[in-house]
Amino acid sequence: MSPSTSPRFFTEGEVSRHCTKDSCWVLLGTRVYDVTAFLRMHPGGEALILSRSGRDISQAMEGPPHRHSENARRWMEQYYIGELDRDSSSTEETQTLRKRRKGSEEAQGDTAERAKETKLEEEEEYDPYNLCASVDLDKDLVDWRKPLAWQVGYLGEKYDAWVHQPVDRPIRLFGNPFMEASTKTSWYWVPVVWLPLVCYFSWYSYTTLAKGTTRIGFTSDFSITVHKYTFLLLFALGWFLWSFIEYCIHRFVFHMKPPAHNYYLITLHFLLHGQHHKSPFDGSRLVFPPGLASIVVGSFYTILHYVLPDILGTSVFVGGLCGYVVYDMIHYYLHYGAPKRGSYMYSLKAYHVKHHFEHQRAGFGITTTFWDHPFQTVIPDEKF
Repeated sequence: MSPSTSPRFFTEGEVSRHCTKDSCWVLLGTRVYDVTAFLRMHPGGEALILSRSGRDISQAMEGPPHRHSENARRWMEQYYIGELDRDSSSTEETQTLRKRRKGSEEAQGDTAERAKETKLEEEEEYDPYNLCASVDLDKDLVDWRKPLAWQVGYLGEKYDAWVHQPVDRPIRLFGNPFMEASTKTSWYWVPVVWLPLVCYFSWYSYTTLAKGTTRIGFTSDFSITVHKYTFLLLFALGWFLWSFIEYCIHRFVFHMKPPAHNYYLITLHFLLHGQHHKSPFDGSRLVFPPGLASIVVGSFYTILHYVLPDILGTSVFVGGLCGYVVYDMIHYYLHYGAPKRGSYMYSLKAYHVKHHFEHQRAGFGITTTFWDHPFQTVIPDEKF
């Protein structure tokens, strides 16, 4: 609902009828929310919301099992659609709404002005910026109707707090259509681009080791042959190394805190990762564009071939590359998937959503929480 629009009023009976996947409403006290668009995003699964649809969820927001954060409550306000009219019965609903609309119209002026306002409201209803957010465009720190990339650098010391207050609304980074398109990547391009390389290098590494000509020399007089089944061990080592790289990039690069006075570092941070925290459910920016990913992949390949003999470096590399593909696919799934309650993916989804909404300085593991333990960045369990 646009901040300038007067709230609509609904009866309890009307709210209770919206209890399906196609139309799901809930109450917070007397405030009415249409959370249909949020069902598939909810970390606890859509069933938890549907089981409470049409009813007051104030107690569920407080927990247990989960006390919702301030960011979660702010996020909820984006789906606010009106107020509960406890005095109206279902049989008087139409008459009540008509009286309110008539009183509102009489207070606004003549017929021509009313027609003009109605037209503007209809245009706002279909404006993508009004469909999914309640941000007041006149009071927010940035102008959402313009590209954000060149605005965020001016936020200075306000940037860190602003970027970690997520919203469910579209983000436009650049005015230039080509530059804007280059920042968006559909999830399927990750396996399309990288899995053929994984398959090729896996085949190449295994068949080369199978020849039995690869040897590791310890001294001029002593060396051992590398068995072909060593490939599996090297592949697993590469995957393990990637999990560490994944953690380090996420923590030390993506979550660097740019100096408040440095316009360029703030802008760089927003382009790399800040925009993802500001709009965490933007499906077109949940995986790495292949061009940007190739820089990391190429660096990984070069370092391994500098440290290890040729075929051994390739074997470790392909394991790491496969780990990267799985990482990007899991990251996308954690935002848009609906894992079964109690499964490993369910726990990962809940963990990652906590990172976005409440613990932005912890929980840097995506595919695993393993590295959060030795680096002491584990998201703490909630205590009630």
